[in-house]
Amino acid sequence: MTRVHAEVAKNTKDVVVVRGRNFVIPGILVSVVESGMRYKGRPDLAIIVSEKPDGIPAAGVFTQNLFTAAPVILSREHLKKSGHHIRAILINAGIANACTGKEGLYRARISAELVAKALKVAPESILIASTGVIGPHIDIDTIANSLDELIAGLSPNRWDEVARAIMTTDTVPKLSYVEVETQNSTIRIGGVAKGSGMIAPNMATMLGFICTDLNVDPITLETFLRNAVSKSFNAITVDGDTSTNDTVLLLASGNNKKLETLDTHTSRLFLEALEALSKDLAKQIVLDGEGATKFIEIEVVDAPSEEVAKRVAKTVAESPLVKTAFYGEDANWGRIIAAVGRSGVSFDVSLVSLFFDEVCVFRDGMPVQEKEIEERASAEFKKKQINVRISLGMGNYSFRIWTCDFSHDYVTINAKYRT
Repeated sequence: MTRVHAEVAKNTKDVVVVRGRNFVIPGILVSVVESGMRYKGRPDLAIIVSEKPDGIPAAGVFTQNLFTAAPVILSREHLKKSGHHIRAILINAGIANACTGKEGLYRARISAELVAKALKVAPESILIASTGVIGPHIDIDTIANSLDELIAGLSPNRWDEVARAIMTTDTVPKLSYVEVETQNSTIRIGGVAKGSGMIAPNMATMLGFICTDLNVDPITLETFLRNAVSKSFNAITVDGDTSTNDTVLLLASGNNKKLETLDTHTSRLFLEALEALSKDLAKQIVLDGEGATKFIEIEVVDAPSEEVAKRVAKTVAESPLVKTAFYGEDANWGRIIAAVGRSGVSFDVSLVSLFFDEVCVFRDGMPVQEKEIEERASAEFKKKQINVRISLGMGNYSFRIWTCDFSHDYVTINAKYRT
């Protein structure tokens, strides 16, 4: 796959998302250091800090995996205790602090207390995020010894370094930026994410951190985030595995005009921009899927409900047989139809149709027998981006999901992850 390193502009209606370029969000400072907790010779500890001593509005969505990692448990707790007003987020890469019991939660708390002491704020105003190997404990001494350098390095324009510091098996950093032009101001939104394998968010190892200078209350901010996540981070899958650590956080620095209500033109513009940025970050995760060579969009249309469309799309997107067919450039429509049939939803099979881009290979429950269909379908599978559309012929609802193929490298990377 061609990796995306340089700036790329993506248009969504009137929104232009800039990918891969550093950015600044007024009121937010960031820093990274090489702590050496697990990785050597690279930054692996990052911090995001509000310039306002009393903290700023924050919203979060987290994994639904029952083996919830300690940093997720702590961050949920601190968001509630602080009234969703946060001063800083500490992020470490390499060790997930998941499935670590009471000791893991204790170490997450100590980490937050160390940051709180350094910033002279209450511990509940600190959130923690971790990613990496499940099982090992984070090293508190390493964090303590790194904090002076981390705080001293705070700057408004080190987001590109943050994107690199939170990587694990990622091959490229993931960052996006967008501006919202209103009558009275320019609202800025920037975000970074990490994720490559164990990707099937159900917010639900994927992390996303988005900041804006919007002036808005925490309840409204959470509404914005949940709407955006449902159409972006919750619409991707690499391998069908929901991580123990999935976290997406949204902070609003307030360095802009106040947004009074959700029902305004500015609100609609902001949500559109937030959704576009979130989708771009989510797509970057799929593009960087472990061993991926193809980016695949699967859209289920004409469904009786969005939930039905989503279940069918996820079943197809997460099928190993389908994903290996994409890798082998084998337009094996039978695997896709079989996956649709086992998705657990009821439908009339005689109404189902399947398209690869505009090539219809299966119409009204029967294979298309037209001459050269196989050749045209095979040509679609040779592309780096493959578009699959499944019509259930039963309604007006739809759902789109993004995924990638399974290659030999996926097995190699994950078979040796801890070594």
